[in-house]
Formats: sequence, structure tokens, C-alpha cells
Amino acid sequence: MSVERQRHRSPDTAAAACARRMVTALSEALRSGGPTTLALSGGSTPLLLFDALARIEFDWSGVHLFQVDERAVPPSDAQSNYREIAERFIAPARFPQKNVHRIMAELEPAKAAARYEAEIREFFAIKAPELPHFDIVHLGIGADAHTASLFPGEALIEERERLVASVHVPKLGQDRITLLAGPLLAARSVVFLIAGREKANAVFNTLYGPDDHRRFPAQLIARRGRRVICYMDDDAGFDIKWEGVHAAP
Repeated sequence: MSVERQRHRSPDTAAAACARRMVTALSEALRSGGPTTLALSGGSTPLLLFDALARIEFDWSGVHLFQVDERAVPPSDAQSNYREIAERFIAPARFPQKNVHRIMAELEPAKAAARYEAEIREFFAIKAPELPHFDIVHLGIGADAHTASLFPGEALIEERERLVASVHVPKLGQDRITLLAGPLLAARSVVFLIAGREKANAVFNTLYGPDDHRRFPAQLIARRGRRVICYMDDDAGFDIKWEGVHAAP
């Protein structure tokens, strides 16, 4: 396992460092030519990342924005991941709307998933079973070690040919649409941002626990992704020994 780990004193400093690293990587991708792609997750901690990205002076015109996952609600709903991305990042950063590829979660979940997969395949000009190579995928880790909207016990964790699926999360009584493991594993770079003491056990199991990605879904990407960088605050890294690892202010 070759995961780069960075510890920061607070969620804000972790998010700011994560945002700077992402923009640097996007700049490098833009210089290499071709479309440059960024996929963002939803949740509470990502709000800090969206704010940090919006504060950075950057020409976003060559970047295409995708969603990692979405709740099955319209974009005007308070629970919508897209609404949060739009309000905290797209609008203040003046990100070009024509480069936004959102999940149409106002549709029936299975239809929304099929439409999103078709859009991704069209954008990357690939056919099944080819996988897209997003330049950067941003992920989080839940207190139960879920990532994207792949929760413990979800059978679709093993799916590798489909790109997107609708999933039902029984404990939340909620339907979601999510990228599946195939495109997450194929991403050129995956950046995790995790904050909070309630995530510490999940982070430890993801990085060091017994190999069981059906129980700890984030393990699959953290341990098998092409290039993985993990940003966390002191609370999320509480259970981890940090000898020899950079501790940022």
C-alpha cells in the first residue's frame, strides 16, 4: 500500500492543503493537453474543500466537473450535493456552467444512473467495459468506512464494468446515485479529505485494518487506487502513529 498521508491541525487547514494540491495537479493535467477532469463528493467535510477551492485564483475554463455521488433529490433540495457544490464552489469560483456534468437526481434513481453513465462514456469517448480516467477524484470516508455512496455490505462494491449505479442505503432510508469502484480505481489520482474524531476508527481500519472491503469499502480505493493521497485533521488521525510523517501547521 502506498498512500501518501498528511496530518493537519484542523479541518480548515487540511481542506486548504488538499485544495492547493488539487489545483496543482489540475494545472499539470491542463499542460499535458486534452480534457481535464475533476470529480467531487458530497457531505459535510467537503464544504470546507469547496470554500478553499473557490478562494484560489485559478482559470477553471479548461476543467470539467463531475459528481462522485448524489442523493436522489432535485438540485433545489437542501440535501442535494449538487446544490452545495454550486453554492460553495461553482458560483463563487465562477466555474463555467457548460463544463459541469451533474447527476440528474430529480429523475428516478435508475434512470439518473443510466443517464449519468451515458454522459461519462460520451465525454470520454469510451464504450463498455472501458473505464474513464478522471484526473482527480475527491472522496471522503464515513464513520462506517463508506466512501462515495458505497456503504458496508453493498454488493455493487464488487462491480467493475458499470460506471454508475443507483443504491439504496437502508440505515438512512435513502436512495443515492454513485460512481462505482471501476472509475474510482481507474482515476489518475484520488484525494481523500477526512475530519473529525468520529472518523478515526474508520480511517484506521481503512489504512491498517484487516483486508475486508465489503466491511470497510474505503479500503478498496485507498489500498488499490493508482495514486492515493489522504488529508486528515488530528482528530481523524487520532488512532494512527505518525512517526516520520509530515505534520503541517
